[in-house]
Amino acid sequence: MWVIAGLGNPGRKYSRTRHNVGFMVVEEFAKRFEIDFKDRDKYRIGRGSIEGSAVILLEPLLYMNRSGTAVREVLKKFNVPPENLMVIHDDLDMEKGRLRIRETGSSGGHKGVQSIIQDIGTRDFVRLKVGIGREEGLPAEEFVLRKFGRQEVNIMKDTIQEATEAIRSIIVGGADKAMNKFN
Repeated sequence: MWVIAGLGNPGRKYSRTRHNVGFMVVEEFAKRFEIDFKDRDKYRIGRGSIEGSAVILLEPLLYMNRSGTAVREVLKKFNVPPENLMVIHDDLDMEKGRLRIRETGSSGGHKGVQSIIQDIGTRDFVRLKVGIGREEGLPAEEFVLRKFGRQEVNIMKDTIQEATEAIRSIIVGGADKAMNKFN
């Protein structure tokens, strides 16, 4: 069983912002594989099966820097080890539209990933990073909370589609194979 957590901030105000690309990917994945979400107190959750593997889709409904609380709760509830956790999140330091898969590592300054590391007690879980780029002269905190511009929308639509395929590839063939294909 896999827990696939897309990171973002809850609420209409943050919908479709760069920092919510993790939510966008998980929602597209749910649509593609016909998985419905149910709202809980701290998260949205969906359960399904992908080519014979059970999956739990998760969107923490806490702010980014508290994402780990919901992730820890779901891992514990379904008895899923951290090595079967996949976290999808934005990355400022990657070119817009690029994907990168990692099986371990630091938070890279991402507060949602840092929260997960602290709350589950390990850095050893799969990350699917989605590049959102950076804008010179604009503080990172402001940039990530902006919506994608008109020119960026098509790039990100394609990237989100590719990210859903990367998730499927990790589930079916493992992270190493997926890294060779998508990194």
